[in-house]
Amino acid sequence: MEISLNFKDIPDKKSLYAALGAHISFPPHFGCNADALYDVITELSEKPVIHAANEEYAPKSVLPDIRALKDCTEYIPDRENSLLRADFFYDLPEELIAQTPAEPRNTSRLLCLGRESGDISEDIFKNLCSHLKAGDLLVMNDSRVIPARLYGKKEGSGGAMEFLLLEPKGDKVWEIMVRPGKKAKPGSRFVFGDGILRAEILETVEGGNRIARFECEDNIYTVLDRIGQMPLPPYITEKLKDKERYQTVYSNEPGSAAAPTAGLHFTEEQLESLRAEGIKTAFVTLHVGLGTFRPVKERDALSHKMHSEHFLMPAHTADLINDTKAQGGRVIAVGTTATRTLESIAVRFGEIRECEGDTDIFIYPGYRFKAIDGLITNFHLPESTLIMLVCAFAGYHNTMDAYKYAVENKFRFFSFGDAMLIL
Repeated sequence: MEISLNFKDIPDKKSLYAALGAHISFPPHFGCNADALYDVITELSEKPVIHAANEEYAPKSVLPDIRALKDCTEYIPDRENSLLRADFFYDLPEELIAQTPAEPRNTSRLLCLGRESGDISEDIFKNLCSHLKAGDLLVMNDSRVIPARLYGKKEGSGGAMEFLLLEPKGDKVWEIMVRPGKKAKPGSRFVFGDGILRAEILETVEGGNRIARFECEDNIYTVLDRIGQMPLPPYITEKLKDKERYQTVYSNEPGSAAAPTAGLHFTEEQLESLRAEGIKTAFVTLHVGLGTFRPVKERDALSHKMHSEHFLMPAHTADLINDTKAQGGRVIAVGTTATRTLESIAVRFGEIRECEGDTDIFIYPGYRFKAIDGLITNFHLPESTLIMLVCAFAGYHNTMDAYKYAVENKFRFFSFGDAMLIL
């Protein structure tokens, strides 16, 4: 007896037993649970062969049943069509892409998703406290976006040039994206802000980016604050009136090329109110590179290569996380960048500890979370590594159902959009 199961098409326990029931005769009193399933199958005269595709997408409710199947059948995973990029597509009307931030920050809508149940409800972000409890810990990314987009001219010819600073590589040496690239050959020199900043291209690196050495009298971050522009994502077409609206209120460490946008919803007053209710806050730093948002182009999502990003885990935050866990509290990551920092450390060391390093962790369905118990996040681009991370945490079916609900109920999407709370 051969049975094919595609867990991408099995959103719940009822669907699993319906698929099995097409091949196996269950008794009238059958309880639809893992123990009963094991008993029925072991009594069959012929041992079934299970061809299981997309087990990574299986809802958490059926994991005990899958373990039972593995114990009593010939269970053959089908890896050929696992984790396809197209599985993470959803149709998003362009008018739902938020062009401006909510005012005030915490008036964004909040979609609440039950991680186990898949239940969906709505609220406003300023009511976040009512979904949390004393002893919970919010872990936030305090990286600060640098005004990393520069417009200048090529020395000599005066040709227009755009730089986007991505990652520091040394003293005033940065990896950059340039446009137009044909003007930025090694040895080419450029001037910005009437000469207060100059740059020379040193080399071209993999992917077409350049390494450039900058020259200025002041600290380069001071100069960027004067003449740089915020590197807003390309789907935001309206000009940002206030640079601080693309920063979290707790941003502190300059270095990101994009904002950790889940934190944009918080106000200083709301953070104080949360702390007054016994909800703790702590900070990590992960400097967000544009590689985080690089689209997955490969048909097989597992072939995608993540860009490395630098992180810092302070001793105080590590202690708070470990104390929270020991006391039975929940560690709730604010954003995918905080999530990737915590999970990277847990994978690398088997614990949360003070450390600093680089991470290129790619979290997708099938990953078993080791550090976080909850997640606050925005709504992410279709087929992106970020929606894959959310699917890994909340479950594939729960996540895609939540996104469908958000589209139908006209939530605002992406960097300046609404928020989702997953507990």
